[in-house]
Amino acid sequence: MSQAPARILVVNGPNLNLLGTREPEVYGTRSLADLESDLRRRAAELGCEIEFAQSNSESEIIDLIQAARERVLAVILNPGALAHYSYAIADAIRSTALPVFEVHLSNIFAREEFRQRSVVAPAAVAVITGAGFIGYELALEAALRLAR
Repeated sequence: MSQAPARILVVNGPNLNLLGTREPEVYGTRSLADLESDLRRRAAELGCEIEFAQSNSESEIIDLIQAARERVLAVILNPGALAHYSYAIADAIRSTALPVFEVHLSNIFAREEFRQRSVVAPAAVAVITGAGFIGYELALEAALRLAR
């Protein structure tokens, strides 16, 4: 009997649906659809399945994380600005025992002071910040290597 391929959930938070048009000097000119296409290609190369969600709602992100615990190996999460104040998302991560990899497109440590701290990060297995779209690919590879 063959084992089902690993499944990874990628959750993008507030305003990431506007990638490509939102502050291109910070986030670049490529869209969320471009990011998903890149990750689908990389997931296929790595032999895993990937699913995507994007929400501007903190409660929906919490629901996605909680629901994922029964069906995925790990979660890649870009909480957007919620990283800086959502203790509820951090608690959701802790409650699932799923390995979560926090990703930020920009280097949060080189930005405004309020962005330089993530309250979600202590609940995550790892944080990748400032690598743009490549950060998601790095998180995908790390998720597969560390979670298996």
